[in-house]
Amino acid sequence: MREAITMWKYTRMVVLVALTAAMYAAVLIPFKLLPIIPGITELRPANVFPVICSLMFGPAGAWGAAFGNLIGDLMGGTYGLGSYFGMIGNFLLGYIPYRLWRMLTSKEPGAWSPAMLARYLYVTLLASIACGVTVGWGLDILGLVPFHVLGPLISINNFVTAAILGPLLLPVLYKRVKQWGLLYHDVMDPADLSRGRLPHLAHVVMVLALFGSLYAGVSISLGLNEEAARTIPLLFGLEITAPESLLMPAGASVGMGLLPLMVLLVIACLLI
Repeated sequence: MREAITMWKYTRMVVLVALTAAMYAAVLIPFKLLPIIPGITELRPANVFPVICSLMFGPAGAWGAAFGNLIGDLMGGTYGLGSYFGMIGNFLLGYIPYRLWRMLTSKEPGAWSPAMLARYLYVTLLASIACGVTVGWGLDILGLVPFHVLGPLISINNFVTAAILGPLLLPVLYKRVKQWGLLYHDVMDPADLSRGRLPHLAHVVMVLALFGSLYAGVSISLGLNEEAARTIPLLFGLEITAPESLLMPAGASVGMGLLPLMVLLVIACLLI
């Protein structure tokens, strides 16, 4: 994660932070009028920008996503304490894609083959879940929205948007940005780009932390740690009963229950 700090000494990287934040906020704000959960989240086609800007601008894309989301909340009338968890979640949405891409392949994104497209969807999925569980965890702690509603919703909202729009926008934009010499590895000195410590182990830890957080958060939030809540209603009058082995410890809260997994996520991001 060293480049997330060292990038600030490059004027062009700072400009790219501002550019990413401006694009992100400019598309976020109008869609505040189409809320999914009023005052909390909305339809967000803008979520494609953190992912594609991550692959083009690296750490500048991550910071731009964080600041762009905060600006969107400020200008869109949804600012509150939850906005700071939104900043962290959107930073991860813009940080994880380029770090994972660098670890998984030396090929540049944009020229889509089936393997490259699958890789793009994979890094997008993990980044989307990271944002979802971070924001869902934070807003559950604040008592604003239960995790089982917000965590999966943000994860799906992020992934679907970036999965549909990213493959269309990235090939066009990537070529232009490369021609202008604005790819993050062209702007920054290689000495300022960390290669990660134990990146493959960190990758495995990240996957376990993300899917573990999503599962555990939904389980605790739905009350599967309570005997009376073992039966989960589904659509059309159907229901399922959670087996005893899947129940969380009695009295567990989302905040404390997910804390160890969130710590593992942070460690994985530092090491990857």
